[in-house]
Amino acid sequence: MANYDVAIIGGGAAGLMCAIEAGKRGRRVITIEKGASVAGKIRISGGGRCNFTNIHTSPSNFISENPHFAKSALKRYQPTDFIKLVEKHGIEYHEKTLGQLFCDESANDIIGMLLSECEEYGVEILTSTTVQSVAKNNKKFEIVADKGDMSASSVVIATGGPSIPKMGATGWGYDVARQFKLKIVDPVPALVPLTFGEDFIFDFRALSGVAVDVNVLCAKTSFDEALLFTHRGLSGPAILQISSYWCSGEDIVINLAPGSDVFNLLKEEKQRHPKHEIQTALAAILPKRLVAYLCEHTGVSGKLADLPHKKLQIIASLINQWRLRPNGTEGFRTAEVTRGGVSTDELSSKTMESHKVPGLYFIGEVVDVTGHLGGYNFQWAWASGHAAGQYV
Repeated sequence: MANYDVAIIGGGAAGLMCAIEAGKRGRRVITIEKGASVAGKIRISGGGRCNFTNIHTSPSNFISENPHFAKSALKRYQPTDFIKLVEKHGIEYHEKTLGQLFCDESANDIIGMLLSECEEYGVEILTSTTVQSVAKNNKKFEIVADKGDMSASSVVIATGGPSIPKMGATGWGYDVARQFKLKIVDPVPALVPLTFGEDFIFDFRALSGVAVDVNVLCAKTSFDEALLFTHRGLSGPAILQISSYWCSGEDIVINLAPGSDVFNLLKEEKQRHPKHEIQTALAAILPKRLVAYLCEHTGVSGKLADLPHKKLQIIASLINQWRLRPNGTEGFRTAEVTRGGVSTDELSSKTMESHKVPGLYFIGEVVDVTGHLGGYNFQWAWASGHAAGQYV
């Protein structure tokens, strides 16, 4: 039976970072990946260019039952640290919007960088390998896999959550946590499009492809980004962001024109151009197809001169404060990440090690720490992997 200091199960962003850091310390490390190649999510992220971090990363960009848990790892490994690694490998990158950093060329540059670092520090990588069981026997872990059994002093679970199952994602990491009696925060899809009932869906299909910059609010959380109508409901960055905070039965409130007081705008336009159609006035701030839908939906149309202020208020209120109740999400099939996971109550925020099971670590998406859209989840992967890598 092969023996290692560290066995990392999962060859994604967090697992590879942990392997590199442990390798630097002279540990004998194996990374086990069930897919045919490592770093599947890195490869498809950012439209194939990998949104590898966000320069504005702070603990406020993460959701967890314990909002303080991520602070330690994020402080010890910051975006500037990962940027130094990227620059060391000569990878060209650019800032897109809101602090998001992307590769100029391809996500494969980041994968190549991580594999190069693994090679430099003697990390062994085993792909197309399924781990069937993990057990602890005295101070050693015994791992049964379809390509042979092995033992390790430390085991790191870096298998992610069940989001994007077509890439092979499962909740296997939660099964390991439950096996060792660790609590799980119920996993739900996050950064995912919202769906609606039949009272909206036919209208949304007519608007499919229309995009508009909005403010979207759920409870006390709001985001200012783009919204996209689809034939299934609502998507776009604003909706993906708010989906991480939305719970079944809650309303969301959308301001379709966050920079405008639409009622005052219409009153002023009525004074200046009373013969203008209301559709013409609204088309100055919203896409024409959306204007047509709003006018039809409210029954407000015609020349401004013919519309009393009460009717202008009706359509203005809908634009500035459109209250909707989603009936669900598109689920893990299209969710970019998972909210929930291994409870942070079970782990050391300094080392990511289980309090109950010495030598067992959980990092990355499998943990109940979920980042906003825009490179934050990769930064959590790097930071949590780095933290565990210092101690395994």
